[in-house]
Amino acid sequence: PKELAMHAIRLLELFTLDIGSAEQLLELIDSEFQALSDRQLPRLQSILTEKLPLLTLLDQHGKERSQLLISLGLSADRVGLQALAAQSSQTEELQERGAQLNALLERCQAANLRNGRLIRSSQASANSMLSILRGNETPSLYDSRGSAARIGQHRPLSQA
Repeated sequence: PKELAMHAIRLLELFTLDIGSAEQLLELIDSEFQALSDRQLPRLQSILTEKLPLLTLLDQHGKERSQLLISLGLSADRVGLQALAAQSSQTEELQERGAQLNALLERCQAANLRNGRLIRSSQASANSMLSILRGNETPSLYDSRGSAARIGQHRPLSQA
């Protein structure tokens, strides 16, 4: 019981720390989205520098939480946390903090996926522009009837 109580207290500490880290990470991911939208490369580098220690810390604490649960003979997942909470005097607090952290991490993941889509879209747009400038691709142009216009000779912009 004493080991269980100590592990429960440590889990609560880790949850509290990680909730703060996840909130900071979510703010950074939102700032990253704005910087991507505005194409602010120096700001993006700064955000990346700020994100890395938070990601490292979240990863380390996640591993420590897993080890704490495993050392008690529990699974390193939500089921294991619920089993520990059921045996602990901090049942509600453990479950609430675990759920809060999980929700925050899911929001971070969704925001990160959104940023990834924006990055891929920007890359595709930039690659298309470069291909046009190099003369490898002809832009889609339309005539007054809305059908594809026929363009005579394809030359790179440098030779136009």
